[in-house]
Amino acid sequence: MRFPERHYRWGWRLHASPAALWPFVADTNRFNRDTGLPAVRPDRDDAGSGVRRRLRFARFGLAVAWEEAPFEWLRPYRFGVLRRYRTGPVAAMRVRVELQPLPDGGTRLRYHTWIRARNLLGAAGIPIVMAVSRRRFGAVFRRYDREAARSRTRPPTVPGTAGPGPIRLAPGGEGRIEAARRTLLDGGANPALVERLLATLAQGDELTLAHLRPYALAEEWGAPRRTVLELCLHATRAGLLDLRWDVLCPLCRGAKQSAAHLAGLDDAVHCATCNIDFSVNFERAVELTFRPNDAVRPIAVGEFCVGGPQVTPHIIAQQLLAPGERREVALPLDAGRHRVRALGRPGGQYVLASESGAPVAAIEIATDGWIDEELELSLQPRLTLRNATAQEQLIILERLAWTDQAATAAEATALQVFRDLFSSEVLRRDQRISVGSIAVLFTDLRNSTRLYQAIGDAPAFGRVLDHFAVLGEAVAGEGGAIVKTIGDAIMAVFPRPVAALRAMLAAQRRLSGQQEAGPPLQLKAGIHAGPCIAVTLNERLDYFGTVVNLASRLERYSSGTDVIVSDAVRFDPEVEALLAQPACGVAAEPFAGQLKGFEEREFRLWRVHAGAEL
Repeated sequence: MRFPERHYRWGWRLHASPAALWPFVADTNRFNRDTGLPAVRPDRDDAGSGVRRRLRFARFGLAVAWEEAPFEWLRPYRFGVLRRYRTGPVAAMRVRVELQPLPDGGTRLRYHTWIRARNLLGAAGIPIVMAVSRRRFGAVFRRYDREAARSRTRPPTVPGTAGPGPIRLAPGGEGRIEAARRTLLDGGANPALVERLLATLAQGDELTLAHLRPYALAEEWGAPRRTVLELCLHATRAGLLDLRWDVLCPLCRGAKQSAAHLAGLDDAVHCATCNIDFSVNFERAVELTFRPNDAVRPIAVGEFCVGGPQVTPHIIAQQLLAPGERREVALPLDAGRHRVRALGRPGGQYVLASESGAPVAAIEIATDGWIDEELELSLQPRLTLRNATAQEQLIILERLAWTDQAATAAEATALQVFRDLFSSEVLRRDQRISVGSIAVLFTDLRNSTRLYQAIGDAPAFGRVLDHFAVLGEAVAGEGGAIVKTIGDAIMAVFPRPVAALRAMLAAQRRLSGQQEAGPPLQLKAGIHAGPCIAVTLNERLDYFGTVVNLASRLERYSSGTDVIVSDAVRFDPEVEALLAQPACGVAAEPFAGQLKGFEEREFRLWRVHAGAEL
């Protein structure tokens, strides 16, 4: 039985203009999340091509799979998409969103849905789902309208823009934010910008925080770009943010590879969407972005839409033409150079937009290539697009100017602040870079040589192996990882200082209580926290840098019944909370010490003793 297609047409009158609303309404990834749709994932047989994608999600206990045609749009007036469902109660659905400018400067937003049921369940359920969707969509569009009045860019990251659901900071996150506030202000950062950044991290939307762009923040805040970028770099050193390096495709400009260090990026990268291989250009194709450190606010973001207009905001128009099809489009262009191209085909037609350009033009996609001349068009041209090939073509009109909101690797590494804060990370091209904040632990057994002499090599070696097992359980139990063993010592890393401290206090207590032949084992331990350099050494992840060097020198002050920590660990909010709990019986005593390699200064260190239980 074939069910008839139903057409739903909804409309809302909004205050903002189409241009102001477009970055919000056309961000279909955010819109789907905000309206309660589940995250999508590629279907098992999806080839990842940019022409059509096979996707799926689960909703109301039903597995739904579909083939999605490319989104089509004319910025900032309309966009739409066609989905043909392979499973589930719906056979096909086509959506079109129109933003019509009103004389008073507002917008008439119309949302069209053409939908056809596959079975009786779909026929009965579609009216109910659409009635609920209308209310949800209206609420979200009105919220976007309010946000558009406050921001001329993409959805902002200021308080009040978070999506549905509660915001959850990491344990101790509020304290770390407060500690970082003091650090940044003491370092001379702009107080107003510090407050905006901290509010963003505490209350901002996860979709934005997962890919935080300092230049976009600067534009939104009306602040100098360099000032905001430097603030983000200092915030990284303060443990608030982590750095990410994203490789951008030169065509679609999407992030095709992401890494925590420059050397982790490949020299050549493939873009499945555009089906091209390209060489990495550090001056243009590598962007520096940030995200909250997991110890402040863990971010877990799904993908709710894979192809909406805001995925590629530099593309002005995208149209899917059948073989031989001709289509007229009218759209505004910014002054400057543009290009018309077809996905998967080499070359393109270059366009110069200016006030004196032609108001009408025709562009043809032919089997023998493109016309080798630049068209001159007006800022409001009417174009006739024609597909003269025997295949379906996705035609793209895009700005050639690279996004000016990307802080590139070349720009970031040329800053003196970056060199001052991360000098060792930029000295060599082959050096791995990671500037996320972690806790670094070093241990050693006290008087291990005497142990071998007292009970013999074989029994002593057995006890050393047993101690490694105790350490492994303690470290893993607190979410850490042993990086390497050095004789009868270990180096381990933890995402949070309190986890490292709890692990070592528990390991010391367990080792000291072992009733075996010979003296009890005493475990010396030292912990420091901060940003490190991550490298691959001997086919394993290792860590280097000043933080590691300092951490490796702390355990020598330990007696084996205490843990030596730095100020960075002692004043971590979670560590402070642990020390403030009388029932735990954990106490910290300060002392001054000098460390090898750091003789020019004296450090304030802390001797932490454990109680009976943590």
